[in-house]
Amino acid sequence: MIGESPPNPVPAVEAIGLTKFYDGRPVVNQVSFQIPTGCVYGFLGCNGAGKSTTTKMLTGMVIPDAGSARLLGHEVSEFNAEIRERIAYIAEGHPLYSWMTIKEAVRFTRPFYKRWNDRLLEQVLDHFELPMKRKIRRLSKGQQAQVSLALAIAPQPELLIMDDPTLGLDTVVRREFLESMIQIIQRQGRTIMFSSHILGDVERVADRIGIMVDGVLRVDCAIDEFKQNIGKMVLEFDRPVNGSTSFPNVPGVVGTRSILNQLEVIVVNINDEHRRLAEELKPRQIEVQSMNLEDSFLEYTRTNRKSVPVFVDQLPAEKV
Repeated sequence: MIGESPPNPVPAVEAIGLTKFYDGRPVVNQVSFQIPTGCVYGFLGCNGAGKSTTTKMLTGMVIPDAGSARLLGHEVSEFNAEIRERIAYIAEGHPLYSWMTIKEAVRFTRPFYKRWNDRLLEQVLDHFELPMKRKIRRLSKGQQAQVSLALAIAPQPELLIMDDPTLGLDTVVRREFLESMIQIIQRQGRTIMFSSHILGDVERVADRIGIMVDGVLRVDCAIDEFKQNIGKMVLEFDRPVNGSTSFPNVPGVVGTRSILNQLEVIVVNINDEHRRLAEELKPRQIEVQSMNLEDSFLEYTRTNRKSVPVFVDQLPAEKV
């Protein structure tokens, strides 16, 4: 993995060897990473990869079997009420008391926070056009997500952690939610960490990404760094590709796929050796194609899990 201490001496999030076993199997295995202050961090992985368990260990809802975590410079195991007020968490599905009105939900939540900002809350609700008298059970999923966001940021948290906050939302509401999240939350150097299954959303708003594969953090770098390092070599032949035309299994090759007269080779850090091996197959044409985040993620995670290459870059001198 790629990593170096961030410029801020106190990263917003720091995981150190987080490990969790269920039924004797490590669902999270020695996960370590840092999120610099002011960063928008997208946390990715297929179902069962360990994202939610890692997130819950970071927030103190699950106790790790090994390792530790620090948020805003404080050990999660030693959090007090004052530290917790500086951190907001939005759970998957946006659980709210459905029998309450928005006003009642605000009245219920406000006493837990000394730094509650009614003006900020009103601005967010006005932005989403949510009337305080509306019953939560009569809100759409998207509106409930918006209420959750408003309640989460009213205490003016320095760090916002969200577990798949846009799950189940339609495309328009999802985009508006994420854009609003960035505009409102990431003021004054606030930090956001969120998991998502929608790669296009992550690509749109995140600075950095982490990718879990079978409980191991395999990627922790800037989005552009990840995309630039994974490329597709398309070898076109005059004949249909058959079993006799295969690309050597050399370091950097993530996977191959044949389609009619083309052989697609997914490669990490394409170099002269990869190009030489491609030319030895005597294709009519070789084209190197870039991929978006979704394609890069799918190709990276569908390969042999034990041999996937690891990406960890140096944190930048300034915010990504």
